[in-house]
Amino acid sequence: MHRSPEPFLLQPLRQRREQHAFRELRLQGNLIDFCSNDYLGLARSAALQEKVHMLMQERPAAHGSTGSRLLAGNYQWINDVEADLAAFHQADAALIYNSGYDANLGLFSCVPQKGDTVVYDQLVHASIRDGMRLSHAQTYSFRHNDMEDLRKKINNAGGNCFVAVESVYSMDGDMAPLAAIVSLCQEYGAHLIVDEAHATGVVGERGEGLVQALGLEDACFARLHTFGKAVGCHGAVVLGSSTLRDYLINFSRSLIYSTALPPTAIAAIQAGYSLFPYMDDARAELSARIKQFRDGVGSLALLPSETPIQVVITGGNENTRTIAAMLQSAGLDVRAILHPTVAKGQERLRIVIHSFNTAVEIEQLVKVLLR
Repeated sequence: MHRSPEPFLLQPLRQRREQHAFRELRLQGNLIDFCSNDYLGLARSAALQEKVHMLMQERPAAHGSTGSRLLAGNYQWINDVEADLAAFHQADAALIYNSGYDANLGLFSCVPQKGDTVVYDQLVHASIRDGMRLSHAQTYSFRHNDMEDLRKKINNAGGNCFVAVESVYSMDGDMAPLAAIVSLCQEYGAHLIVDEAHATGVVGERGEGLVQALGLEDACFARLHTFGKAVGCHGAVVLGSSTLRDYLINFSRSLIYSTALPPTAIAAIQAGYSLFPYMDDARAELSARIKQFRDGVGSLALLPSETPIQVVITGGNENTRTIAAMLQSAGLDVRAILHPTVAKGQERLRIVIHSFNTAVEIEQLVKVLLR
């Protein structure tokens, strides 16, 4: 049966089309991957699949968890993996969520209370912003990586002050000055929360993330690692004290009211963590390809980044779409990032370099970009 379109939905969609900002779901096709967050190639690797298969043979389990963690959905395997994650990331306790979005939503919506303050970098992920909206705390942004502005905002905070940053920013690819942020938080007694989604697997000697690479894990109130990027699977974990874990189990609605991840997903997380810490050659190859790319496109409006996320500022939704289409017609899967995802004038190509991208592919990418 064909339904007539709803008029109240058509107008905002029409506006999106007029602004050249209309989003559509699309398949990757047979293009060279410069788009996905599979930084180390684990999601596509036979090694991960084989490890998951082996774990499932050792520990046969159902494809469904059958309920939330507080009802039928808790099981020994998920508890064991949480203990392993806490040990690897040098935290007292760990709590697995179904996704990074769920984790940020659950953490920020329930921990800051009325009268408290959350001071957040203006470029933090939408999931952090949505979590803050559900809390009763006051929220203030500070200019991206600007320590003087952060100091001013912390100084004016009331109640318990929480500072929210990412270690690697998903749309710019740059890193937070974590040592300076920790110093400010300690000076003012603020609680630091670091989202390590885009650092997991690629930053640090074993891919442990920027916080541990700098030895700052004890200075964080909470850390979040997601598994949908370099770990090659799905889910997320919040790391912190055992008290924080107990609190989230009692008050975090995105955990309490969600069916738990099934054992197959937990097997994939365990498999990913058994592999990426030892992928030194892949991380070295990734660094080499990043350097090759940056050296090759020196004349472009490239944002500073030493991470797999490389950004070319193009300006304007229509212009950015046109350049992305040119790259895709050349067989290169590069996506346009448009307003309102980024600010007007900051529209860009978000180019993701992977350990499996070859030197020839990087040369091809550079050549097309410099046309």
